[in-house]
Parts: sequence; structure tokens; C-alpha cells
Amino acid sequence: MTSLERARELLAEFPVADGHNDLPWALREQVRYDLDARDIATSQAAHLHTDIPRLRAGGVGAQYWSVYVRADLPDPVPATLEQIDCVRRLIDRHPADLRAALTAADMEAAREQGRIASLMGAEGGHSIANSLGTLRGLYELGVRYMTLTHNDNVDWADSATDEPGVGGLSAFGREVVREMNRLGMLVDLSHVAATTMRDALDASSAPVIFSHSSARAVCDHPRNVPDDVLERLPANGGMAMVTFVPKFVLQAAVEWTAAAGENLRAHGFFDLDTTAEAMKVHRAFEEANPRPVATVATVADHLDHMREAAGIDHLGIGGDYDGTAFTPDGLNDVSGYPNLIAELLDRGWSTTDLAKLTWKNAVRVLGAAEDVSRALQATRGPSHATIDSLDG
Repeated sequence: MTSLERARELLAEFPVADGHNDLPWALREQVRYDLDARDIATSQAAHLHTDIPRLRAGGVGAQYWSVYVRADLPDPVPATLEQIDCVRRLIDRHPADLRAALTAADMEAAREQGRIASLMGAEGGHSIANSLGTLRGLYELGVRYMTLTHNDNVDWADSATDEPGVGGLSAFGREVVREMNRLGMLVDLSHVAATTMRDALDASSAPVIFSHSSARAVCDHPRNVPDDVLERLPANGGMAMVTFVPKFVLQAAVEWTAAAGENLRAHGFFDLDTTAEAMKVHRAFEEANPRPVATVATVADHLDHMREAAGIDHLGIGGDYDGTAFTPDGLNDVSGYPNLIAELLDRGWSTTDLAKLTWKNAVRVLGAAEDVSRALQATRGPSHATIDSLDG
């Protein structure tokens, strides 16, 4: 049996629980949520990284759908609600393949039924507009993690890709973390500054996650996780989910992507724009400036290092499909996960360890957050703090 055949066999039992997919935002940008125009029941390879046939081919058993909205939108809360509505409509539209999941038990039930557990994560604290009531509202609508920042700072937390603001988490930021713990909403530390990571680990009584980040020691990009933070995950119980984005995994791609983003902005586009018009500009830039290409082995190098730093019980996968213009060779879309598992098998990873990487760790971490939530709700009610009352 080849490594790829062994990988597919393993994924049939312990499928991938992926931490981050931006399909809802791609549907917003491309067709303004017209699900007939991008029917993911059929191949959408010309337009998207994600559709149901390729999720099935990739051995995906659970997906955190990102309900990301841009931080520069004038009012991000209704836009976040539209993203949530998109995910719920997708689940309703494809009941044979997708199942809404709110808990670790829901994830296991979906696996037993052969359906893809569909969870939601809000990408960026701007989505709550400095309101703990809004945070609770998102939880009630099914959001099970929130990334504390996106690419820009929020008033109470510093981003990895912005200038330092409050020096990590403010007092209100720490209260956001505590309220997320009380709710059972996972604290996601992808995108945040290393100071914010450390402050959140200090403040959180529940496991944290990195929904789509790789190792800073392997690729020196501020979006990645430093070793001292990875080394704290065993005590916290959390997990870091490796991402596939070339500019976060391949050092040569860091500089190239910065130049490509500057070129997009010079042509009047947002630097994360993946619309057809923006991609024409991207392709012209790439023709003149050949793109450094990441591979399956590049991603596996990160996982090898992260296993050394954090341990196998604290790793997962968060591909960031449909949230990136480029992907590594062999991980071109959501059908590619078996290639990564095959590479790790060739490197001597055991099937026991790979089952933790693909499925078991993600289920454990969500279940642990639920346990912490039950204990906290027995001792305290909802926080009524405001940013003005705590940060002045």
C-alpha cells in the first residue's frame, strides 16, 4: 500500500477537522451570496478552493467556516451576521453532506453520520464592536471561536501586522477572554501580536487555539507562533493549527508577497483581494516576478518543528483555503490533505499521532472549552463590563 493510500485510509476513520476556511467571504466577494451562482454541490474549481466533491476527496470531516469581515468596513456587525447567514444557508442547502455543529459531541455525531461538521469562527475582534453583549449574540448564533484581531489592531488587542497599540491585551481585552471562557467560545490567537498571545495565555482558563498559523522559527513572519508560545500550549491544553499560506510557511515568499501586495494597492485593490480583476493584476505581477513556490514538504517542515516545540497533542490543521490567492504545490485546494498526511507518514509519523493531528485534538479542545464554560457559569453570570469602564 502506498503512503497516499494509507493516508486516505486513515482519513476515512479520522478525517481532517480544519480550523479555517474563508468560503463565506469568497461567496460574498464573487457572487454576493448567490449560492446558485456558486453551487458547491458541483465542482467550482474555476472559482474556489472549496466545494463538496473536493472536501470529500480531501477527507474533511469538520470545518470551521470563517465568518470574517474586513476591519475597515464602516459597520462590521451586520456584515458578520450576513456571513453567519451564508454558512447557515449552506448547511440548509446541503443536508446530506453538511451538519451544523456547536459542540464536540456534534462533531463526533457528524463523523458517525458521514457528514461534514460545520462550525463557525469569527475572524477579528472588530466583529463585536467593543461589546460583550454582541460577543454573546455571536455565540448564540453558533460562533465557536473568535480571533482576537485580524490584520489591524482593535481597541483592546494588538495585531501581529500593526504597530503596537495597547502592548498586548488591555484590561477590557482580558475581560473579553474571560467572557469567551465563560461562554465556551475558543480564544483564537492567529493574527495577534506575540504580546497578545502571551497576555491571552495568562488570562485564559480554557484552552486557546491558533486556527491558522505556522512556526515563526521555520518562517520568520509575525503571523506565525514563536517557540516560547508553542511551548506554553501543553500547560494551557490548546492547539496550533498549521496553515498552508505560502507567505507564512516559505521564507522566500514573505518578501515576494509584500511586493505583490504593494502592487495590488498601487492598482487600487485591497491587498487580500482575490476577485477576478485583482487576480489579473496578480498574474501580471507574477509573470514579471516569478513566485517562490511552497510545497507539501514546506508545510510538513513546520509540523515537524511544532511537534518538537508543543507536542503532538497540541497540533492541528487550518488551511486558510479561499482566504489566500496562492497555495502550495500538492495542497492546491481542499482535496489536497491526503498529500500532507502521506508526506508525514513518509517522515515516520505514526497513525496514532496523525489521528490526533487531523481529528482528535480539535474535538478534545472544543470539549475542554465546554467543560470550563460549565464550571464558570456555575460561579458567575455574564460580564457587564464596557471598554470605557475598564480602559478609560
